[in-house]
Amino acid sequence: MADSATAPATGIVSRAPVAEATGISKRYGATVALRDARISIAEGESHALVGRNGAGKSTLVSILTGLQQPDTGTLRFSGEPAPAFGDIDAWRSRVACVYQRSTIIGDLTVAENLFLNRQSDAALRPIRWKDLRGRAEQLLGEYGVDVDPTVRARHLTVEQRQFVEIARALSFGARFIVLDEPTAKLDARGIDRLFDKLRDLQRQGVAFLFISHHLQEVYDLCTTVTVYRDAAHIRTAAVAGLGKHELVEAMTGESATTTGADEARTPSPAGAKVLLAVDRLTLTGTCRDLSLSVRTGEVVGLAGATASGNVQVGEAVAGLHRAEGGSISVDGRTVRTGSVPASLTAGVGLVPEDRHVQGLVHDRSVAENATLTVTDQLGPFGTVLPARTRTFAQRMIRDLDIKTPGAGTAVSALSGGNQQKVVVARALATDPHVLVAIRPTNGVDVKSKEFLLARIRGVADTGKAALIVSDELDDLRACDRVVVMFHGRVVAEFDRGWKDEQMVAAMEGVAGTPAAAETEEHGR
Repeated sequence: MADSATAPATGIVSRAPVAEATGISKRYGATVALRDARISIAEGESHALVGRNGAGKSTLVSILTGLQQPDTGTLRFSGEPAPAFGDIDAWRSRVACVYQRSTIIGDLTVAENLFLNRQSDAALRPIRWKDLRGRAEQLLGEYGVDVDPTVRARHLTVEQRQFVEIARALSFGARFIVLDEPTAKLDARGIDRLFDKLRDLQRQGVAFLFISHHLQEVYDLCTTVTVYRDAAHIRTAAVAGLGKHELVEAMTGESATTTGADEARTPSPAGAKVLLAVDRLTLTGTCRDLSLSVRTGEVVGLAGATASGNVQVGEAVAGLHRAEGGSISVDGRTVRTGSVPASLTAGVGLVPEDRHVQGLVHDRSVAENATLTVTDQLGPFGTVLPARTRTFAQRMIRDLDIKTPGAGTAVSALSGGNQQKVVVARALATDPHVLVAIRPTNGVDVKSKEFLLARIRGVADTGKAALIVSDELDDLRACDRVVVMFHGRVVAEFDRGWKDEQMVAAMEGVAGTPAAAETEEHGR
């Protein structure tokens, strides 16, 4: 589709785009990360980049910021060729990125963070602290950032840290800043203040590439939006002339003309009892008065984008977070929140979000990793008998079709898909009443993905229940129902037969989404 003409937000006439990428392609082995992609950002413009996971946004950002080299294509800043790869100072003077995870060092002051590695005029000269504070005050004042330069950064709010990161980027001379999910950890007032600051900077000619899963924010802040899908540029258009559902269609490649909400609809099992009940759950900074239930024989999805709170709710069911209010019940019995042992005893199994950080002990064997939740069954009086461990693990290896030379093989030697199977095996080892699987197919191949989703379905088919917490549409298609969260509350619920456009729109907080169930009942 042809691109729409774009203009800077402030009416500034720019001789050349502040950043322009054309014909960008990038491969990682057999994986095509970008294919003939392009984007152009004008001076003083707030330009949104949107797309589903895997669309190519992160790869484009890594190329725009000089972290990766494209295989083909050209990149220019203000009409000049991009700096040589590896010339860090030259790249910093042209572009900066404020990531979702702050790069501010908490134990240093604001002034030290602003001029990190630039505290003095030369490497061997002592730091003149008064001058450093003066430089920091001048920089913060120039861009209207109301932060004390002498304060330790750990005492700043998330919003203040972002302002400091933006000011630091501007201090290098960059007039183009990439904002990667900048509102993920901000409340509504913080978002308003951030947007006000960004608009002020736009009036000074600073351009932003704004990446967000929340499409309403695109309409609130940006003048232009570019859509990527399947590693390629799909469309660039003026935000004002693009309807929200039309934007979602571009992201998903699916028409919104047919909802399909009743296609292949599978009702909840008749008379089935509730195995998992979350009643008016309140988690500090995440959700308030959230309720949902999963019945015997059901696989329920809990969908949501990064800042929705769905992952924290799933982790709370597994005992990883203490509730401020409300309750969690399994098979009719209330479970003490904030206690993993209590959740295990109640019959909850967990497949965590990040297998590398939360799921595996990398220097231990497949057998040891797979049996961590059942060590009390592997020997008398608190002992663990190696023979029992091997026997138990070998049965799980067969059941989960884990490709490994043996039960004693280090889990780090396995492929990503087989490592994930080990994590699932451990969750299933206790024969849980409720299996909570958080992004269970993240980073695995198609065959492993199908196997793992079928295995989760198998849990429900044996009279138990499963809760899949994910933003991946393939994960959610395996569910009987999908409950959608947005900014800590339930906003929609879908039975089987939903369309991609519906689900994405609900997760992105697009108003007027044709939801498939009563929102108020489930999101009170």
